[in-house]
Amino acid sequence: MSLSRRQFLSRSAAAGLAVTVAGSVDALFTAAPALGVSGPDVGYGPLVPDPAGMLDLPVGFRYTVLSREGAVRPDGGIVPSRFDGMGAFADKARGTRLVRNHECSPTATIRVVAPPERTYDPAAGGGTSTIIVRASRRAISEHVSLGGTAINCSGGQTPWRTWLTCEETEDKAGTRGYTKDHGFIFEVDPYDDARNTDPAPLTAMGRFQHEAVAVDPHTGIVYETEDAFVAPLGSFYRFLPNRPLGGHGSLRAGGVLQALHVPDLPDLSVVTEAGMSFSGIEWLDVPDPLATTESVRAQDYRKPITGGYKIEGAWWGEKDHCAYFVSSFARRELGSARDHDGQVWRYNPRANTLRLETIFTRPTPALENPEFDAPDNICMSPYGGLMMCEDGIGDQHILGTTADGEVFVFAQNRVNVGTAEDPQYGELAGATFSADGRTMFFNVYNPGITYAVTGPWNRRQG
Repeated sequence: MSLSRRQFLSRSAAAGLAVTVAGSVDALFTAAPALGVSGPDVGYGPLVPDPAGMLDLPVGFRYTVLSREGAVRPDGGIVPSRFDGMGAFADKARGTRLVRNHECSPTATIRVVAPPERTYDPAAGGGTSTIIVRASRRAISEHVSLGGTAINCSGGQTPWRTWLTCEETEDKAGTRGYTKDHGFIFEVDPYDDARNTDPAPLTAMGRFQHEAVAVDPHTGIVYETEDAFVAPLGSFYRFLPNRPLGGHGSLRAGGVLQALHVPDLPDLSVVTEAGMSFSGIEWLDVPDPLATTESVRAQDYRKPITGGYKIEGAWWGEKDHCAYFVSSFARRELGSARDHDGQVWRYNPRANTLRLETIFTRPTPALENPEFDAPDNICMSPYGGLMMCEDGIGDQHILGTTADGEVFVFAQNRVNVGTAEDPQYGELAGATFSADGRTMFFNVYNPGITYAVTGPWNRRQG
């Protein structure tokens, strides 16, 4: 279907935020052909308050808690803090293997502790956990699959069924007591921990404040986001591997890292109308991917690279063969040209175009606590539409888009939501679906909780 730049408001100004969606976005609003169903017309209905005070969901949906920060694992270890990005991989008998990031610095409440052979830098506190979940949504095993990395934020899945976990830092050896440089991507195998020994950073993919990646399963090109929150603005990158689609370990063979240049668009925040499209995209070679003396985004390019504030979530749209990424918000006082409360962009490699699909904007005068803001982690629903995890102020939600492009609320966190002045990191993160589409998994960042949610996904609300 084509929305032909149609625009609408999913919420009135009185509700606190206008969400404008436009574009020819078949991948967002069409069901996965293998499932043979289509998503909701106007969402799944109002949320039902959870008697347990943990997670509000629509009628018919239910959650299972798979993992909690501080719990004792079956192997005797303690579940680390700060649950963030996550990938889901098919396991036997309709089960799932989850690889979950821990965005831990050395000062985290519970650091990641891995066996020495799966530890990159003993001074660092981040890493990943692998959880084995049966089809009954019961977690039967959990262990640390990578340790000694720093501030593992999000990442992405590869076509060969591994997880790329991203360090959101530029700290070098000697900072915070680290013994090695950080700011890299690491590959984690969810099935074979023997492949996770002697972890090596994928240095050719750059050393910067990585957030997420999306891999083109047809070319092997990896798209990378940079969540830079100090000047200059972060950017959107692509990595051209020397061994595309070569399987586990192939990214270690190196390649070329390039940064985005959109002609006459130095800052994504100036685009305020959903549906605006830009052509003539160029990709500029990064002079020094290791950022030896200057951050990757601050280096001397032959043309200005296009930046954006807090470029975070990324996802590959298999149906339309496009890469999606998010700018969570932008503020003038933080170095952006314009203010917004979230953008979702789509890069089309075949047409070589960049298009703004969704924008969150506050009414005038701006409310201090908008109902929805700051989309972060994203994933495509197997039933059509984009699912977005909020990382803003006030209440924290998972939002979805309908077949008509409308934005709806799917879930609301009730644990440690804090206040606008002190949000306490109650954000939701790591949204992903099981291979059969029956279960959605996601996390609460703090205190760390991993949920499995099931229900009538193909129900149509009229």
